[in-house]
Amino acid sequence: MKASEADIFIIPGLDNSGPDHWQSRWEAKIKSARRVEQLDWANPEPESWVGQIIRDVEQAQRPAILVAHSLGVVAAVKAAHAITPGIIKGAFFVGLPNVECDDHVPQSLRSFAPIPDIKLAFPSILVASRTDPYCAYETAEKFGKSWGSTFVDAGESGHVNEKSGQGPWPEGLMTFASFLSKIPK
Repeated sequence: MKASEADIFIIPGLDNSGPDHWQSRWEAKIKSARRVEQLDWANPEPESWVGQIIRDVEQAQRPAILVAHSLGVVAAVKAAHAITPGIIKGAFFVGLPNVECDDHVPQSLRSFAPIPDIKLAFPSILVASRTDPYCAYETAEKFGKSWGSTFVDAGESGHVNEKSGQGPWPEGLMTFASFLSKIPK
């Protein structure tokens, strides 16, 4: 599948993705991409966030591909189980935060727990960093396995955002393009 043959949903995490974040850059570069806008980026509520993803994706005119980062990953996985089967053709997840842990994740995100640990009905990739302050690598690997995701080791890339030096993130874009090319139309 080509990007032009899909509706690509950019799903940011807490505080949205700023102009230098790889998600914003991809959204500007990929014509079929659009952001799932949340009512309140700074004070996330699970029902609102998950509901908005469901509403947006249910309106897809072409096969839907999810591109989620951070808290957007948790919300997208929760939403995926409620979306009409067959609409979502694939998902690209990056920087899963462990909202079930109380170490480094803000208290405001704990309401998103538990993280679903059931297999997704579509192909997915979970990209995880060995130095992500919000999720231990092994925890991300465990969730990736339970979702049936292809697990990608991003090395020591922090939270895989602009603060950790991943502005344009060309390696991620190449991985995403390769993933898309393997999804049947």
